[in-house]
Parts: sequence; structure tokens; C-alpha cells
Amino acid sequence: MCPPKIESAKGEREGLLEVARLMLVAARTAPKTAGIDDILTCIAYDEEKDAVAEMMEKIADERKIEGFKRDAKNVRDSEAVVLIGVRGNKSVGLNCGACENKNCKEFDEKEKKLGQDFYGPNCIFKVLDLGIALGSAVKIAGILNVDNRIMYRIGTAALRLKLLPEATVIMGIPISAKGKNIYFDRR
Repeated sequence: MCPPKIESAKGEREGLLEVARLMLVAARTAPKTAGIDDILTCIAYDEEKDAVAEMMEKIADERKIEGFKRDAKNVRDSEAVVLIGVRGNKSVGLNCGACENKNCKEFDEKEKKLGQDFYGPNCIFKVLDLGIALGSAVKIAGILNVDNRIMYRIGTAALRLKLLPEATVIMGIPISAKGKNIYFDRR
């Protein structure tokens, strides 16, 4: 009787999806301003991942920006994409003025609109929280030797697809395990 075994492709896929789950945990437990958690996360893989790549290609054609096509290829060549977004349209009550409003009350009352890629304006502290969550997530991937790269253009497509419907800003982190990191030396 042959001992049980897990073939390379199956084991790597399962491992990558487990790392993606751990990245969600890292994003959730990352420090947040005033302890208020407005971070949103999900994992896109299989058909949902391909839908993100298709939307990126559509945006590339609309805007004549080849970078969207290049990054869409990276998404297609990845096992999964970790999406991390934020509800940036809520203030934290510090009245810092970074949003160009006199105070947080004025910011909260201001109409939030969709710009070219994201909704705004956003509270700077919520955007900082997003950055810290992204850093925590990619740290986990790096510790576990999983290739990854934070990509703005993935977030643009994910927002159009409403993959995190409450998010005002989204970033995407594709992950893969290949013989060479596919996210660098790109053309």
C-alpha cells in the first residue's frame, strides 16, 4: 500500500490559501487609531480572482494604461488575491485638519464622492490604518516565504466590482509560489 501523499500543486495551493487566511488575521489584529476598526478584508480566488483581472484589463483599455494589463497578468498568474480596504469616510474625532476641513464634524457632513479610483475624501487616520493593516498582512506572507506585492490597480478593479462594498479605498495583494517571484522584473 502506497503511503498517503499530497502532490506539489495541491499542497502549494492549500498552503497559499492558508497564508491568505493568516494575512486576513494579521490585517484584523493590526493596530487601529483610537481602537476603532474600519478595516475590511476578503480573499479572491478562482472565478472571483479572474473577474478582478478582467476588470483591470477593461480599465487598461478605457484609460490606455498598460500597467493595468501588466498587473492583470500578475493577478491571473497568482493563486489568490488578498483584498484589504477601509471605511475611510468616517472620522476619528481628532480635528487634525489633514482632510482640509475645519474639524471632524465638517468632514463627516461633507458629501463623499467617487473619484477616478476611490471614494473621497478620506480621513487620514483611516488611510494610515489601511497602510498598517497592509504592512501586517504582507509581513505574514514574507515570513512564510510567499511571494506578494501590494497593488493599487487591483484595488481599483475590486472597488468597481464591489468586492468590499463598504470600502472607500481598497488595495490588493496577489500571492504566489513559483520558482521566481513573478511580481518583480515585470514588463
